[in-house]
Amino acid sequence: MRARVAKSGRSFGIEPGQSVLDAALRAGLNLPHSCKSGNCGSCRARLLEGEVRYPNGSPLGLSEAERADGLVLLCQARAATDLILETFEPATPDEVLVKRLPSRIERIEQLAPDVVAVYLKLPAAERFDFQPGQYVDVLLSKGRRRSFSIASPPHDSRLLELHVRLAPGGEFTGPLFAGRMAGALLDIEGPLGHFTYREPSGEATPEPMLLVGGGTGLAPLMSIVRHVTEVGAARDMTLYWGVRTERDLYAHGNLERLGRERGLRYVPVLSEPSSGWRGRAGLVHEAVLADAIDLARHEVYASGPPAMIEAVRREFTARGVEPSRLKFDSFDYAPDTLDRQRTTADTKS
Repeated sequence: MRARVAKSGRSFGIEPGQSVLDAALRAGLNLPHSCKSGNCGSCRARLLEGEVRYPNGSPLGLSEAERADGLVLLCQARAATDLILETFEPATPDEVLVKRLPSRIERIEQLAPDVVAVYLKLPAAERFDFQPGQYVDVLLSKGRRRSFSIASPPHDSRLLELHVRLAPGGEFTGPLFAGRMAGALLDIEGPLGHFTYREPSGEATPEPMLLVGGGTGLAPLMSIVRHVTEVGAARDMTLYWGVRTERDLYAHGNLERLGRERGLRYVPVLSEPSSGWRGRAGLVHEAVLADAIDLARHEVYASGPPAMIEAVRREFTARGVEPSRLKFDSFDYAPDTLDRQRTTADTKS
Protein backbone atom coordinates (compact mmCIF):
# COMPACT_ATOMS: atom_id res chain seq x y z
CA MET A 1 0.00 0.00 0.00
CA ARG A 2 1.00 3.62 -0.47
CA ALA A 3 0.37 6.94 1.23
CA ARG A 4 0.57 10.44 -0.22
CA VAL A 5 1.13 13.68 1.69
CA ALA A 6 -1.25 16.21 0.18
CA LYS A 7 0.79 19.38 0.76
CA SER A 8 4.09 18.16 -0.63
CA GLY A 9 2.80 15.61 -3.12
CA ARG A 10 5.39 13.12 -1.84
CA SER A 11 4.32 9.49 -1.58
CA PHE A 12 5.80 6.40 0.07
CA GLY A 13 5.16 2.69 0.38
CA ILE A 14 3.93 1.04 3.58
CA GLU A 15 4.84 -2.53 4.43
CA PRO A 16 2.34 -4.86 6.16
CA GLY A 17 2.33 -4.22 9.91
CA GLN A 18 4.44 -1.07 9.59
CA SER A 19 3.24 2.17 11.15
CA VAL A 20 2.54 5.00 8.73
CA LEU A 21 5.12 7.18 10.51
CA ASP A 22 7.84 4.53 10.30
CA ALA A 23 7.14 4.09 6.60
CA ALA A 24 7.38 7.84 6.00
CA LEU A 25 10.62 8.22 7.96
CA ARG A 26 12.24 5.27 6.24
CA ALA A 27 11.34 6.92 2.93
CA GLY A 28 13.16 10.09 4.03
CA LEU A 29 10.08 12.14 4.94
CA ASN A 30 10.60 13.83 8.31
CA LEU A 31 6.93 14.21 9.22
CA PRO A 32 5.99 15.88 12.54
CA HIS A 33 6.45 13.45 15.45
CA SER A 34 7.96 13.08 18.89
CA CYS A 35 7.38 10.14 21.27
CA LYS A 36 6.32 7.48 18.71
CA SER A 37 4.32 5.72 21.42
CA GLY A 38 0.89 7.30 20.90
CA ASN A 39 1.05 9.54 23.97
CA CYS A 40 2.10 13.01 22.87
CA GLY A 41 -0.09 13.57 19.81
CA SER A 42 2.68 15.29 17.82
CA CYS A 43 2.13 13.10 14.75
CA ARG A 44 -1.53 13.97 14.29
CA ALA A 45 -2.58 14.14 10.65
CA ARG A 46 -5.89 14.42 8.86
CA LEU A 47 -6.91 11.35 6.89
CA LEU A 48 -8.32 12.73 3.65
CA GLU A 49 -8.79 9.36 1.96
CA GLY A 50 -8.40 5.73 3.01
CA GLU A 51 -8.68 3.69 6.20
CA VAL A 52 -6.30 2.92 9.08
CA ARG A 53 -6.42 0.56 12.04
CA TYR A 54 -4.80 0.61 15.48
CA PRO A 55 -3.60 -2.90 16.43
CA ASN A 56 -2.80 -1.79 20.01
CA GLY A 57 -6.15 -0.06 20.54
CA SER A 58 -7.09 3.59 20.37
CA PRO A 59 -3.99 5.68 21.24
CA LEU A 60 -4.07 7.90 24.32
CA GLY A 61 -2.83 10.90 22.36
CA LEU A 62 -5.97 11.06 20.21
CA SER A 63 -9.34 11.99 21.66
CA GLU A 64 -12.65 10.60 20.42
CA ALA A 65 -13.58 14.07 19.14
CA GLU A 66 -10.36 14.21 17.12
CA ARG A 67 -11.00 10.75 15.68
CA ALA A 68 -14.51 11.84 14.72
CA ASP A 69 -12.94 14.87 13.03
CA GLY A 70 -10.85 12.61 10.79
CA LEU A 71 -7.54 12.84 12.66
CA VAL A 72 -5.15 9.91 13.01
CA LEU A 73 -1.89 9.30 14.90
CA LEU A 74 0.70 8.24 12.36
CA CYS A 75 2.99 6.50 14.86
CA GLN A 76 0.26 4.00 15.78
CA ALA A 77 -1.83 3.83 12.60
CA ARG A 78 -1.47 0.91 10.19
CA ALA A 79 -2.78 1.35 6.67
CA ALA A 80 -5.76 -0.77 5.71
CA THR A 81 -5.93 0.87 2.24
CA ASP A 82 -3.98 3.44 0.24
CA LEU A 83 -3.96 6.78 2.08
CA ILE A 84 -3.96 10.51 1.41
CA LEU A 85 -2.81 12.55 4.42
CA GLU A 86 -2.71 16.18 5.43
CA THR A 87 -0.05 17.11 7.99
CA PHE A 88 -0.26 20.27 10.05
CA GLU A 89 3.28 21.65 10.01
CA PRO A 90 4.32 23.38 6.78
CA ALA A 91 7.54 22.16 5.27
CA THR A 92 9.19 22.18 1.88
CA PRO A 93 10.59 18.97 0.38
CA ASP A 94 14.14 20.18 1.13
CA GLU A 95 13.30 20.57 4.83
CA VAL A 96 12.06 17.02 5.28
CA LEU A 97 14.71 15.00 3.44
CA VAL A 98 16.78 12.80 5.73
CA LYS A 99 20.41 11.80 5.14
CA ARG A 100 22.13 8.55 6.03
CA LEU A 101 25.80 9.15 6.83
CA PRO A 102 28.77 7.26 8.26
CA SER A 103 30.30 8.65 11.43
CA ARG A 104 33.08 7.80 13.86
CA ILE A 105 33.05 8.11 17.64
CA GLU A 106 35.77 10.73 18.15
CA ARG A 107 35.61 10.66 21.95
CA ILE A 108 33.44 9.71 24.91
CA GLU A 109 33.23 11.80 28.08
CA GLN A 110 31.74 10.60 31.35
CA LEU A 111 29.18 13.17 32.54
CA ALA A 112 27.57 11.19 35.37
CA PRO A 113 27.77 7.58 36.55
CA ASP A 114 25.10 6.61 34.03
CA VAL A 115 25.41 9.38 31.40
CA VAL A 116 28.12 9.99 28.80
CA ALA A 117 28.64 12.56 26.07
CA VAL A 118 29.39 10.91 22.72
CA TYR A 119 31.06 13.04 20.05
CA LEU A 120 30.55 11.89 16.46
CA LYS A 121 32.78 12.99 13.60
CA LEU A 122 31.11 13.12 10.18
CA PRO A 123 32.80 12.91 6.76
CA ALA A 124 34.67 16.15 6.00
CA ALA A 125 33.24 16.33 2.49
CA GLU A 126 29.63 15.84 3.61
CA ARG A 127 27.57 18.81 4.79
CA PHE A 128 25.17 18.09 7.64
CA ASP A 129 22.71 20.90 8.34
CA PHE A 130 20.31 20.72 11.26
CA GLN A 131 18.22 23.00 13.44
CA PRO A 132 18.68 23.42 17.21
CA GLY A 133 16.56 20.79 18.95
CA GLN A 134 16.67 18.04 16.31
CA TYR A 135 17.99 14.50 16.74
CA VAL A 136 19.65 11.66 14.83
CA ASP A 137 19.07 7.93 14.70
CA VAL A 138 22.00 5.59 15.33
CA LEU A 139 21.49 2.53 13.12
CA LEU A 140 22.10 -0.78 14.85
CA SER A 141 22.20 -4.37 13.63
CA LYS A 142 19.21 -6.20 12.16
CA GLY A 143 17.34 -2.99 11.36
CA ARG A 144 17.29 -1.72 14.94
CA ARG A 145 17.93 1.94 15.76
CA ARG A 146 18.14 4.31 18.71
CA SER A 147 17.46 8.04 18.67
CA PHE A 148 19.50 10.71 20.41
CA SER A 149 19.00 14.47 20.47
CA ILE A 150 21.89 16.64 19.33
CA ALA A 151 23.27 18.71 22.22
CA SER A 152 25.69 20.76 20.11
CA PRO A 153 24.53 23.81 18.12
CA PRO A 154 24.41 23.92 14.29
CA HIS A 155 27.26 26.47 14.04
CA ASP A 156 29.56 24.02 15.86
CA SER A 157 28.83 20.89 13.87
CA ARG A 158 32.41 19.66 13.45
CA LEU A 159 31.46 17.08 16.06
CA LEU A 160 27.90 16.09 16.94
CA GLU A 161 27.45 15.85 20.71
CA LEU A 162 24.93 13.31 22.00
CA HIS A 163 23.94 12.67 25.63
CA VAL A 164 23.51 8.94 26.24
CA ARG A 165 22.16 7.32 29.42
CA LEU A 166 22.97 3.71 30.19
CA ALA A 167 20.17 1.26 29.39
CA PRO A 168 20.89 -2.07 31.14
CA GLY A 169 21.25 -4.73 28.48
CA GLY A 170 21.05 -2.18 25.67
CA GLU A 171 22.58 -3.23 22.37
CA PHE A 172 24.23 0.18 21.95
CA THR A 173 24.67 1.58 25.45
CA GLY A 174 26.04 -1.65 26.96
CA PRO A 175 29.20 -1.79 24.81
CA LEU A 176 29.46 2.01 24.95
CA PHE A 177 29.66 2.13 28.75
CA ALA A 178 31.90 -0.95 28.81
CA GLY A 179 34.54 1.01 26.88
CA ARG A 180 34.33 -1.04 23.70
CA MET A 181 33.07 1.72 21.36
CA ALA A 182 35.96 4.20 21.25
CA GLY A 183 36.71 4.96 17.59
CA ALA A 184 33.80 2.82 16.41
CA LEU A 185 32.17 3.51 13.07
CA LEU A 186 28.42 4.17 13.13
CA ASP A 187 25.78 4.90 10.53
CA ILE A 188 23.37 7.66 11.45
CA GLU A 189 20.21 9.11 9.91
CA GLY A 190 19.09 12.68 10.34
CA PRO A 191 18.37 15.34 11.06
CA LEU A 192 14.99 14.32 12.45
CA GLY A 193 12.27 15.90 14.54
CA HIS A 194 10.23 19.10 14.61
CA PHE A 195 11.20 20.20 18.10
CA THR A 196 13.20 23.14 16.79
CA TYR A 197 14.08 26.66 17.84
CA ARG A 198 11.93 29.35 16.23
CA GLU A 199 13.90 32.39 15.15
CA PRO A 200 12.28 35.74 16.10
CA SER A 201 10.17 37.16 13.29
CA GLY A 202 11.67 40.64 13.32
CA GLU A 203 9.92 41.98 16.40
CA ALA A 204 11.82 44.73 18.25
CA THR A 205 11.78 42.81 21.55
CA PRO A 206 11.46 39.04 21.03
CA GLU A 207 9.21 37.23 23.48
CA PRO A 208 11.00 35.60 26.45
CA MET A 209 11.84 31.90 26.25
CA LEU A 210 11.07 29.32 28.92
CA LEU A 211 12.85 25.98 28.60
CA VAL A 212 11.84 23.01 30.75
CA GLY A 213 13.93 19.83 30.69
CA GLY A 214 13.80 16.46 32.41
CA GLY A 215 16.90 14.25 32.67
CA THR A 216 18.76 13.85 29.38
CA GLY A 217 15.90 15.80 27.81
CA LEU A 218 18.35 18.61 28.51
CA ALA A 219 20.28 17.72 25.33
CA PRO A 220 18.08 19.47 22.71
CA LEU A 221 17.64 22.42 25.07
CA MET A 222 21.43 22.74 25.30
CA SER A 223 21.57 22.95 21.51
CA ILE A 224 19.01 25.74 21.60
CA VAL A 225 20.69 27.61 24.46
CA ARG A 226 24.12 27.43 22.87
CA HIS A 227 22.73 28.53 19.51
CA VAL A 228 20.99 31.57 21.00
CA THR A 229 23.83 32.64 23.27
CA GLU A 230 26.74 31.96 20.94
CA VAL A 231 25.35 33.60 17.81
CA GLY A 232 24.63 36.75 19.79
CA ALA A 233 20.84 36.66 19.62
CA ALA A 234 19.17 38.95 22.16
CA ARG A 235 16.74 36.56 23.89
CA ASP A 236 15.55 36.46 27.46
CA MET A 237 15.91 32.79 28.49
CA THR A 238 15.03 30.83 31.62
CA LEU A 239 15.89 27.13 31.92
CA TYR A 240 14.40 24.78 34.54
CA TRP A 241 16.13 21.38 34.63
CA GLY A 242 14.62 18.55 36.63
CA VAL A 243 16.52 15.41 37.66
CA ARG A 244 16.35 13.00 40.59
CA THR A 245 19.48 13.58 42.68
CA GLU A 246 22.53 15.85 42.84
CA ARG A 247 24.67 13.37 40.93
CA ASP A 248 22.27 13.56 37.97
CA LEU A 249 23.05 17.28 37.43
CA TYR A 250 25.70 16.39 34.87
CA ALA A 251 25.68 19.81 33.15
CA HIS A 252 25.33 21.90 36.33
CA GLY A 253 28.70 23.63 35.99
CA ASN A 254 28.22 24.52 32.34
CA LEU A 255 24.75 25.90 32.98
CA GLU A 256 25.96 28.00 35.91
CA ARG A 257 28.72 29.37 33.66
CA LEU A 258 26.16 30.27 31.00
CA GLY A 259 24.24 32.05 33.71
CA ARG A 260 27.26 34.11 34.73
CA GLU A 261 28.59 34.84 31.25
CA ARG A 262 25.53 34.81 28.99
CA GLY A 263 22.64 35.84 31.22
CA LEU A 264 20.81 32.51 31.20
CA ARG A 265 18.53 32.11 34.22
CA TYR A 266 19.07 28.53 35.35
CA VAL A 267 16.97 26.71 37.98
CA PRO A 268 17.89 23.09 38.88
CA VAL A 269 15.10 21.05 40.51
CA LEU A 270 15.60 17.70 42.28
CA SER A 271 12.78 15.23 42.82
CA GLU A 272 14.78 13.13 45.33
CA PRO A 273 17.26 15.57 46.94
CA SER A 274 19.62 14.72 49.76
CA SER A 275 19.25 16.38 53.15
CA GLY A 276 22.06 18.74 52.22
CA TRP A 277 20.43 20.11 49.06
CA ARG A 278 19.60 23.80 49.39
CA GLY A 279 18.00 24.32 45.97
CA ARG A 280 14.54 23.64 44.58
CA ALA A 281 12.88 20.27 45.20
CA GLY A 282 9.88 18.48 43.69
CA LEU A 283 8.69 18.07 40.12
CA VAL A 284 10.17 20.46 37.59
CA HIS A 285 6.89 21.65 36.06
CA GLU A 286 5.52 22.36 39.54
CA ALA A 287 8.57 24.50 40.30
CA VAL A 288 7.79 26.59 37.22
CA LEU A 289 4.17 27.03 38.27
CA ALA A 290 5.17 27.91 41.84
CA ASP A 291 7.31 30.78 40.59
CA ALA A 292 4.23 32.54 39.21
CA ILE A 293 5.85 33.21 35.86
CA ASP A 294 3.60 34.96 33.34
CA LEU A 295 3.54 31.91 31.10
CA ALA A 296 1.27 33.50 28.50
CA ARG A 297 4.11 35.89 27.57
CA HIS A 298 6.61 33.11 26.97
CA GLU A 299 7.60 30.86 24.12
CA VAL A 300 7.89 27.47 25.82
CA TYR A 301 10.21 24.58 24.92
CA ALA A 302 9.73 21.40 26.99
CA SER A 303 11.76 18.23 26.58
CA GLY A 304 11.54 15.19 28.85
CA PRO A 305 9.65 12.01 29.75
CA PRO A 306 6.00 11.60 28.71
CA ALA A 307 4.58 12.26 32.20
CA MET A 308 6.41 15.59 32.39
CA ILE A 309 5.34 16.58 28.89
CA GLU A 310 1.70 15.73 29.58
CA ALA A 311 1.78 17.80 32.79
CA VAL A 312 3.36 20.74 30.95
CA ARG A 313 0.77 20.59 28.16
CA ARG A 314 -2.12 20.41 30.60
CA GLU A 315 -0.98 22.87 33.26
CA PHE A 316 0.73 25.43 31.06
CA THR A 317 -2.15 25.76 28.61
CA ALA A 318 -4.46 26.18 31.60
CA ARG A 319 -2.23 29.10 32.62
CA GLY A 320 -2.66 30.81 29.26
CA VAL A 321 0.07 29.42 26.99
CA GLU A 322 -1.26 29.25 23.43
CA PRO A 323 -0.64 25.84 21.80
CA SER A 324 1.26 27.56 18.99
CA ARG A 325 3.78 28.87 21.56
CA LEU A 326 4.40 25.50 23.19
CA LYS A 327 6.93 23.15 21.61
CA PHE A 328 7.60 19.80 23.23
CA ASP A 329 9.75 16.72 22.73
CA SER A 330 8.41 13.66 24.54
CA PHE A 331 11.13 11.08 25.14
CA ASP A 332 9.85 7.54 25.50
CA TYR A 333 11.68 4.26 25.98
CA ALA A 334 11.36 0.65 25.06
CA PRO A 335 14.01 -2.05 24.50
CA ASP A 336 15.69 -1.96 21.09
CA THR A 337 13.32 -3.37 18.49
CA LEU A 338 12.85 -3.15 14.77
CA ASP A 339 10.76 -0.04 15.38
CA ARG A 340 12.34 3.35 15.95
CA GLN A 341 12.81 4.22 19.62
CA ARG A 342 13.54 7.48 21.41
CA THR A 343 15.94 7.46 24.33
CA THR A 344 14.24 8.34 27.57
CA ALA A 345 14.86 11.70 29.16
CA ASP A 346 14.53 10.31 32.65
CA THR A 347 16.21 7.09 33.72
CA LYS A 348 16.39 4.47 31.00
CA SER A 349 18.18 5.82 27.94
